[in-house]
Amino acid sequence: MNYCLSIILPVYNEKHTLREVLSQINRVAPELQGRIEVIIVDDGSTDSSRRLIQEFASSSQFNFEIKTAFHRINKGKGAAIQTALRLAKGDFILIQDADLEYSPTDYPRLLQPLLENQADVVYGSRFLSGQKPMPFINYWANRFLTGLTNLVTGLHLSDMETCYKVFRRQLLTGITLKSSRFGIEPELTIKLYLSGARFTEIPISYRGRKFQEGKKINWKDGLAAIFHIIRFRYFS
Repeated sequence: MNYCLSIILPVYNEKHTLREVLSQINRVAPELQGRIEVIIVDDGSTDSSRRLIQEFASSSQFNFEIKTAFHRINKGKGAAIQTALRLAKGDFILIQDADLEYSPTDYPRLLQPLLENQADVVYGSRFLSGQKPMPFINYWANRFLTGLTNLVTGLHLSDMETCYKVFRRQLLTGITLKSSRFGIEPELTIKLYLSGARFTEIPISYRGRKFQEGKKINWKDGLAAIFHIIRFRYFS
């Protein structure tokens, strides 16, 4: 198939998982039957992530092109995504966290509705399998934020906060993203909705990390998400 997939990989202190997530992408790449570029944005890491990124970018061990960008200081996931989007040349954009919570083995199923022109945006849902893949408080916070997003947009999502958002790059033409942190999740959702995009969801596998393992989102980000949902739906 003649298409290019841009995989956005924000990194902040992920020295323990970065090599493995790239290896997982490498293993699934032949199944995708398209050209792949992985855009790694180091968001001011203070561990050895930057050195590893430079090492991988100069290596020939992967079945894809690696592009890199480096933030001098930590700006947040949203800022890293915005930097990567300026470098992306693919027909489709896929966002991948570097912490191994999400599995690249789901890529073929995530891309299928786009390749078959059945959707313009595909979200990988952690809940469609019928399980609760996260602690009680996180689960209900996610359900509340997803429900609020559905209420103000008319969408029928089960997992707005998922990392796995895959969409046609052309949808972002004329769209300016503003969120520097985790507000990027509702902002992308609402602005893609306002563009008239067709949404669908695909069940995915998920292995949630604990805060002791380096998980970075917290209750403050949840409260901020409420503000961002209202802001980007009605005032931006």
